[in-house]
Amino acid sequence: MTSSRNRTPRVSMAAAMLVALTGAAACRQDMHDTPRYKPLQQSEIFADKRSARTIIEGTVARGFLNEDDVFYTGMQAGAPVEKIPMPLTDAVVARGRERYNIYCSPCHGVAGDGDGMIVKRGYRQPTSYHDPRLRNERAGYFFDVMTRGFGQMPDYAAQVSPKDRWAIVAYIRALQLSQHASVGDLTPQEKERLDRGETGPVPEPSHGETSGHAPAAEGAPKHD
Repeated sequence: MTSSRNRTPRVSMAAAMLVALTGAAACRQDMHDTPRYKPLQQSEIFADKRSARTIIEGTVARGFLNEDDVFYTGMQAGAPVEKIPMPLTDAVVARGRERYNIYCSPCHGVAGDGDGMIVKRGYRQPTSYHDPRLRNERAGYFFDVMTRGFGQMPDYAAQVSPKDRWAIVAYIRALQLSQHASVGDLTPQEKERLDRGETGPVPEPSHGETSGHAPAAEGAPKHD
C-alpha cells in the first residue's frame, strides 16, 4: 500500500500541473480575445485620448499608387496631353463605346451631337463633339472633364475608372472621325468597297492578311 507520505508529493505535483495548465489556457484564450477598442472609445495611451488614429501622412492603400500622372490626370505641365497614353486596340474602342453609351449618351447622344434623352427632357444641351473646337481639342481635355466635371456636367471619377475614361476618349475620337472622315483616310480595301458601293463594316481579315490599319502603339504604359 502507498503511504500517505508518498501521496503528498504526488498531490502537490498534480495541483501544480493543474495551475500551470489553467494559466496556459488563460493565456491562449486571451490571444483569441485580444483587447480592442470600440468605435469612438476613449484611450488613455494617446495624449488626445482618441483610440482611432489618423492615417500616417503619405500612406497609400494597396492598388492606389497612381504614379503615372499623365495616365491618371490627363495633364502634363498643367496642360491637357495631346495623345491617349495607352495602346489603342479594337477592344479598347469597343469598351469605350460600351461605357460611353452607359454614362455619356443620355446627355451627349449616341452620335455625340449633344441631343441625348435627358436633353430632350429639358436638361441643358452640351456642345456637340463635332463642333470644330472640340474636334481640335486635346485628348487630355476630355479625360479631365470626365474626372473633374465641367459647367453643368458633374464629374464621373467615381463611376468610371481611369482606364475606361481613356477608352471613352478613344471612342469620342472615333465618333468625331466617323462624321468628318475623308477618302484619304480610307485604307485601300475600304476605298475598293466604296467604289463598289458596298457599305457596312469591313470584314475581318483572314489569317495571313492585314487590315491595312496601323498596329497598336508599342512601348506605351500598360494599366490594369
